Amino acid sequence: MRILYSLIFLSYLTSYSQNSSQFQTPYEKGNGDQTATYEELIAFYQLLDKQFETVKMIEMGLTDSGEPLHLVLFDVDKKFELVATPKSKVLINNSIHPGEPDGNDASLLYLRDLAVGKVKAPKNTIVAFIPAYNIGGTLNRNSFSRANQNGPEAYGFRGNARNYDLNRDFVKSDTKNARSFAEIFHKVNPEVFIDNHVSNGADYQYVFTYIQTQHQKLGTKIGAFLQDEMTPALMAALKKKKIESVPYVTVYGATPEKGFSQMMDLPRYSTGYTSLFGTIGYMPETHMLKKYSDRVKVTYEFMLETIAYVATNSTTIKKLKSDNWKQFTTNSNYPIQWKLDSSIVKKIPFLGYASGYKKSDVTGQDRLFYDSKKPFEKQISYYTHYLPSKEVVIPKAYVIPKSWWNVIDLLKTNQIEMKPLQQDSLVNVDYYRIVDFKTSTTAYEGHYNHFATKVSIHQDKMLLKKGDYIIPTQQPGIKYLMETLEPEAPDSFFNWNFFDAILQQKEGYSAYVFEDLAAELLKKDLKLKSDFEAKKNAEPDFASNGRAQLDWIYKNSAYYEKTHNLYPVYRLLE
Repeated sequence: MRILYSLIFLSYLTSYSQNSSQFQTPYEKGNGDQTATYEELIAFYQLLDKQFETVKMIEMGLTDSGEPLHLVLFDVDKKFELVATPKSKVLINNSIHPGEPDGNDASLLYLRDLAVGKVKAPKNTIVAFIPAYNIGGTLNRNSFSRANQNGPEAYGFRGNARNYDLNRDFVKSDTKNARSFAEIFHKVNPEVFIDNHVSNGADYQYVFTYIQTQHQKLGTKIGAFLQDEMTPALMAALKKKKIESVPYVTVYGATPEKGFSQMMDLPRYSTGYTSLFGTIGYMPETHMLKKYSDRVKVTYEFMLETIAYVATNSTTIKKLKSDNWKQFTTNSNYPIQWKLDSSIVKKIPFLGYASGYKKSDVTGQDRLFYDSKKPFEKQISYYTHYLPSKEVVIPKAYVIPKSWWNVIDLLKTNQIEMKPLQQDSLVNVDYYRIVDFKTSTTAYEGHYNHFATKVSIHQDKMLLKKGDYIIPTQQPGIKYLMETLEPEAPDSFFNWNFFDAILQQKEGYSAYVFEDLAAELLKKDLKLKSDFEAKKNAEPDFASNGRAQLDWIYKNSAYYEKTHNLYPVYRLLE
């Protein structure tokens, strides 16, 4: 019997050795400082799909480059069932910033190792990969755009084929990439999402840093699980492999030992977007100045440990995700704006380098430098707690007129449940008027964003038309609805300029004609006259400005168009 076991084990080793040699990745064939090209990536995934029944590669929607995204699945049971499955699902995204390609090579290595049996395949978890999300940027290969980065020798470019940063496009979805990603995301419906990156910023000893979904925004129970159980367990597992880790170092122009805060990932970012649907998100951020081979290794190990953890805790994580949206109930408050609570501070160990200032050889001015020959370990301040700074009451439903098809299309893309009205109906609604906002003076990802938006709220009967959409909030996409349809939310569709047409007054008046009409209005409407006189008495500048007075009368009369600054998304409270 012992001889038989020895023969079986020897056969396994021989088989693995042959497989390992046969399925060397492009990275393994290189010098450790080279990353696979887009063509090599796709060819290797196709090879694994062809050779292993546990691997399936699916062509999905188009990107701005004209090339389709691909979804690659690993399922040890070879079923690849994504809907009616008891299994957990982990979705791994690569090359969103193609100059940060560590995940490309780490994912090829990891999937190959799953396929050939080098690492234990999870029985109760399906692993999904997007080989290269930013295909246009991956094809735009160069050696210079990441000026601060230590390898690889050549890599892709941050902007996509239309020069969008795709990690600012998730909620607004200006690109075909983002819309195809939404299709993939909802098809997989993952419990955990990993988006592989490389850092910018300060210098320190760590090869591996990470951003996790902001736990308070994610949800009460699942957020506590992420913060108190999952992330500490993953970092402890990495530490056993002698991989030190620290949360992403959010300091720019300063040094880390002064402390820093957890990133508040807005829905424009990948992990902020996926959290809207209860998915735990991680963004590995390997350090730009470390060797490429070391960065690939730690990215690999993080994926391996995360998937192992998900497999072990599959039942718990699945239930936490599926139940998360239920805490956001009708008539309860939902935070749409947050601020850092600096009164709550956590001390964490930090492995840094001594820093200082010296004269620049270029400018002759003082410049910051880090001395890697002087490492240190210090306890530093880390801030993870945020407070809601603005809350709104969750309505029973929203109403969107059918004319706003651009918004409706995005809601449908994100699997939001809605029903068209079957007939014209007069309905009591709450509605907003935009009373103030500021607008960026520089372009940002194809937009001049609004911010500091303020609204007034009103109630009235509104004639809703057949075909207008009623959108109940009590559904798994409730957080997506609140973050996009509430205009004061930072990444609302209003702040991303989706509704700018309402901000332009379409009709007006000729002052010399309206003068006589205004006088008649003041004679006939005593309340209008009383309010007008009160405003003049209270505001000297108004009292001395004839044009402003005429405009005020116009805007408080029946002649002023009611749709100007009327936010065309209505709230149903009952």
